[in-house]
Amino acid sequence: MFRRLFFPLAILSAATVSLSGAPQKALPGTPTALWREVEIVRTAHGVPHIRAENMRAAGYALAWLQLEDYGPRTATRILSSRGLARTAGRQFLDGDFEMRRARIRAIETFHLLDQETRDMYDGFAAGINRYGELHRAEFQPAMPTDFNGYDVATLDIGDAPPAARIRRFLAAVKGGTPAEIASASTEAPDPERTDEDGSNAWALAPSRTTSGRAILLRNPHLAWTSGYYEAHMTVKGVLDFYGDFRIGGPLIVIGGFNRYLGWATTNSNNGDRTEIYSVALDPSRPDHYLLDGASLPLRKDTVSIEVDDNGRITTETRDLWSMPLGPVIHRTANKVFIARISAYDEFRAGEQFLRMMRAKSLAEFKDAMRTRALVSSNYTYADRAGNIYHLWNGAQPLLPHDPGGDTATPIARTGDAWTRLIPFEDLPQWLNPRGGYIQNENDSPHFTNVSGQINLVNKYKNFEPPSLDLRSQHAIQLIGGTQKFSLEDVIRLKHSYRMLLADRVKADLIAAVRATKPTGDVAAGLALIQKWNNTVAPNTTGSTIFEAWFGRYAQGRQDPELFAQPWTPTVPTKTPRGLSNPALAAEAFAWAVDDTKKRYGRIDVTWGDVHRIRRGNVDEPIGGCTGRLGCFRVLGYARDPKDGKFVANTGDGWVLAVEFGPGVPRAYSVLAYGESPRPESPWHADQAVMFARGQLKKVAFTAKDVDAQAVVRYRPGER
Repeated sequence: MFRRLFFPLAILSAATVSLSGAPQKALPGTPTALWREVEIVRTAHGVPHIRAENMRAAGYALAWLQLEDYGPRTATRILSSRGLARTAGRQFLDGDFEMRRARIRAIETFHLLDQETRDMYDGFAAGINRYGELHRAEFQPAMPTDFNGYDVATLDIGDAPPAARIRRFLAAVKGGTPAEIASASTEAPDPERTDEDGSNAWALAPSRTTSGRAILLRNPHLAWTSGYYEAHMTVKGVLDFYGDFRIGGPLIVIGGFNRYLGWATTNSNNGDRTEIYSVALDPSRPDHYLLDGASLPLRKDTVSIEVDDNGRITTETRDLWSMPLGPVIHRTANKVFIARISAYDEFRAGEQFLRMMRAKSLAEFKDAMRTRALVSSNYTYADRAGNIYHLWNGAQPLLPHDPGGDTATPIARTGDAWTRLIPFEDLPQWLNPRGGYIQNENDSPHFTNVSGQINLVNKYKNFEPPSLDLRSQHAIQLIGGTQKFSLEDVIRLKHSYRMLLADRVKADLIAAVRATKPTGDVAAGLALIQKWNNTVAPNTTGSTIFEAWFGRYAQGRQDPELFAQPWTPTVPTKTPRGLSNPALAAEAFAWAVDDTKKRYGRIDVTWGDVHRIRRGNVDEPIGGCTGRLGCFRVLGYARDPKDGKFVANTGDGWVLAVEFGPGVPRAYSVLAYGESPRPESPWHADQAVMFARGQLKKVAFTAKDVDAQAVVRYRPGER
C-alpha cells in the first residue's frame, strides 16, 4: 500500500521556487497561526508528545517534528507528489507520470474524506511550509513552501501497478524469449528494502498473562533508514495515540495504542490482488472498446511533465489511457490490455488509519478495518476488554474465473471480470483462539495459532498458500504453550538469542565434518560448534563460524534444496531439519573456519567480537541474527570496510510492548536508531546501548507522566 517514494534531497537541483507570503494578521487555524495551537513536549530520548487544540495543528506539529529530526526528507517526499523529474532528472519521469494519476485521483476525491483527515493533511502541508520558510538554509532552492493538502493526500492513494509482473506480461505478449521474460522480473534497487524486511507481532490473552490483562508486542524489521518515528499525538476529546509514524506523512501509522486498544502490523498477505484483462477494440471507432455489447470510449488524460534533461528543462507529454476497470498497460491493433488492481484508486487509507487510532473497542476497530483501504498488512490486536484478534487484511478480488497470473484473461462482458472483493467476513481471522495467543511473523494465516486443528485449505484460490518460516516456529516455541507471562517476561522472550536453524541441522553438520576426519583448525572449529549452546548471545563462541558456514552452504541454493527434510505444511513446526548434502556441508565448514581465521586472526571469536552496533560514539557488541537462521531477535548486518566486522543496519529497530488494563496502558519501547539520523542530534545514538542490551524504556503516556519526564517544550514555528 502507498506509493513509497523516498529520495535524498541531494538529488534536487535549482528550479523555480514558489514561496508563500505570510499575512500580517492570521486567523485561528491558518498556517501562520497554527504554532499557537499546539505544544510539543519532548521526554527522555527526545520522544515527542504533541498536544494540539485541533487536528490541523496536530498535523502541522508532526510535519515540523519530522523535518526537525530528519531534515528535508519529508518535504522531498511530498514534493514527489508534484513530480521530481524537473529537478532530479529523467530517472524519475516514469514515476512522475504514475504519480500524476494518483494526484488526479486525490484531487477528485479530497472532498469525500472526512473533515478530520482533510485537516490532518492540510496541517501537515502547513507544517512543511512553515518550517521551510524559517529554515531556508536547510533546503535546496528548488524546494517550495506552498504545499497543500492535495500534495499530502496524493501519497496515500492506493496501490501502484505491480511493475515486475506487468514487465513480465509485456515481455511475453511482445514475443520475448524466456530469458527476456525472466529478466523483466528484476526489480529496481530499493535502498529501504532488505532481505530482513518483515515484522514480529504477538497478542496474549488474559488467560496467558500473570496480570490477567491482554498484552501486545510490536516489532517491525526494516532497514534502519526506513524512518520509524516514535511519537504521541493528543487532540483533546478527539485523539490520544502513541505509536510509530513513518517519516514522510501524517497518517502512515503502522502500529501503536490508545487507552483502549492497540495493534501491530506484519507484512505478508501475499494473495494476488491484480488481474490482467484483454478487451476487444471497436474496429469502426478509434479509441473505443467493446464491452457488454456496447462501444465505449477509453478515458484519456493528457499529462505533461517537465524534466531536467542534462541541464535543459524540456516537457514530455503522454496520454494516460484507462477504462473504469483499470489503467491501460498495452494496446495492439485490435485489443486493449488493462490491469485491474484492488485498491488501485483507493483514497481512504489515511482516513482508515485515523479511525483505527481513535477506535475504543473491537467493534469500532473492525468497523474501521471494513473500509478495506489498507490491503498489504496483517493486523494483530489486543484491548483492555481482554480480546486478542488477528486479521489477514487482504483486499482480494472475488474472481469469476481462475487466477490469470502473468497472462491476460479475455473479457466481453463486465461480469467476466472481477468487480467485488471477497467479503470481509471470509478473510482469515482469529478472535480469542484456544491457547490464548496470536503470533504472526510474515507467514500465512494458517499458523497464527496452532493450539487446535490446523486447516490448510484456502476458501479462495487467490489466498496465499501455507508457509511457516523458522522465525515463526521460534515464536511458537516461545509462547505457544500454557505458561503465563508478565509484560517484562514478554520483553525478555522478545530478545531470545536462540538460533533455531542450529537446533535443526547442527547434529548433521557435526556428523558430516567428523566423517572427513578433520585436523588442525577445522577440528578446533568443530569442537567449538559441539560446545556451542545454539544461541547468538554476544559472548558465545562457535556462533560466528556457524553463520559463515551456512552462508557458504546456502549460497545460490533455495531453502528446499538445503535440508534432508524440507519444510512441509503437514509437519509445520518440526521442519525443515537435517542436511541434504553432507559433503558440501563439510566443505563449506572448512571454508568458514579458514575465512574466520583470516578475517579476525583466530577462530574462537565471540559473536559480539564480530557483530556490533555502531552509531555516533556507540560501539557495542550485539546479539541477533537473520530470520533465515531462525532468530526471533532479527538483525541484518553490513561489513565495516575498516575492520571487516558486521555492523547492524536492519531488522529489529522499533520494539513496543504494551499491557492493557482497566486504567492506563502500561508500555515499554525502544527505537534502536533514535529519533533522529542527524549525527549532531542528542537523540541520534542515545538508545543504541539500551537496544544492544535488550532493554526498553518506560513509555510516558499520561499527561502527568509526560510532564514529569519533560526535557524540553516549545511551540513549533514560534519565531
